[in-house]
Amino acid sequence: MAPKTRRAVALFALAGIGGLGVDTLVCYAGLALGLPFYLARLVSFLCAVYFTWQVNRRWTFAAETVAPATWMEWWRYLGAMLGGGAVNYLVSAVAVHLLPAWPLTPLLAVAAGSLAGMSLNFISAKLLVFKRS
Repeated sequence: MAPKTRRAVALFALAGIGGLGVDTLVCYAGLALGLPFYLARLVSFLCAVYFTWQVNRRWTFAAETVAPATWMEWWRYLGAMLGGGAVNYLVSAVAVHLLPAWPLTPLLAVAAGSLAGMSLNFISAKLLVFKRS
């Protein structure tokens, strides 16, 4: 792997770790407000995607990002993340279903889902959202 690609993957992973934090905090906040787990995960996923879009466009793919952020770019990013998001959501749903009802079960489920969707998300962001023409 080229040094530029390794750097982008590392920055993407760091953005993902931040996104995991946002995802987890929003998920637990939703649960505290009485939302069912699956709805809390949907809201937390959308918040995490918005966070990672902002981080990735400013740092991970800064060399490829030439124009200011637009809502069209947001929709392209969200669309590109849906494949990884589907994997993320499926893995987290299976994990929460299979794991015992521990206080850390939502965290483990969110983390497992995030890891599962990361590779697909990186490729789609690089090739579909932040690729220079």
